[in-house]
Amino acid sequence: MYHTWMRFFTPRPAHHRLGLVCLGVGLQYGPLPTVGPRTLDSHVAVVISTGSGWYLAPDGRRTTVTAPALLWLTPGVPHHYAPDPGAGWDEGFVGFSGPATATYTELGYIEPDRPVVPLSDATGPRAVVARIARAARRDNPLLEVETGAAVHELLVALRRARADLAPDGDPVLKALAGDAFKPLSVADHAARHGMTTAELRTAVRRGAGCSPKEYLLGIRLGRAKELLAATELPVAAVARRVGYDDPAYFSRLFTRRVGMAPVRFRAQESRVVPGGWSNQVPDPDDPPMIESTPAP
Repeated sequence: MYHTWMRFFTPRPAHHRLGLVCLGVGLQYGPLPTVGPRTLDSHVAVVISTGSGWYLAPDGRRTTVTAPALLWLTPGVPHHYAPDPGAGWDEGFVGFSGPATATYTELGYIEPDRPVVPLSDATGPRAVVARIARAARRDNPLLEVETGAAVHELLVALRRARADLAPDGDPVLKALAGDAFKPLSVADHAARHGMTTAELRTAVRRGAGCSPKEYLLGIRLGRAKELLAATELPVAAVARRVGYDDPAYFSRLFTRRVGMAPVRFRAQESRVVPGGWSNQVPDPDDPPMIESTPAP
């Protein structure tokens, strides 16, 4: 005996303009029937928490699926899969669509070339699927927006749960972040980590969905914004702090990427306080107590 629960949605055009829409959600377990061969017009992420089965690719290659695992069902690509006929498996699925799927694919969050993705732990993704299921009640006035927002969260949770990524972050990315403010070229960074430039590019593309130069630039500009907002350092000093010896080049780069010059960013975002900002991230659930000053 198997058990199936599912809901399907029809978001309006305005919801599609948000970038991602949820088209359906389902929870199933047991010796489920074989799916396909079939072809879909939208994306579906199938999160398998327990059990095992198989997936048959369009070219006839058969892949064993062992939980925890993810099945990517991609629009226009035929697929055929099923759990083992004995115990079956436990799955949650979410269908989604929208223009943002192209960007998520470019960044490596959606992987059409990897229909079967081993996961290190399905707990995080399944928790998001469960939230979508809870939001799927028919009288929910926030249904389309709430479930669409959850699809973004699901894609992040699936990326984090991939078995080929370390739970605490990719070591190459962590090492690059540690050296981000040093005036080093991409080739210099590769040499420091015993890699060729091509190997470093591949590793960063796999882990962050961008080139090493773009990854480092994001870290540098983020820190530059913090220094501009929280200190009174001259722009030239900020440039040097984040790895640029030429303040004019830094200003041009900042303006091109941020959309405004460093001095204008500072004028809009300045939060200069005595002692500067703390580097310790506060716990939102346990904020520090602020003692009030009695009125005179």
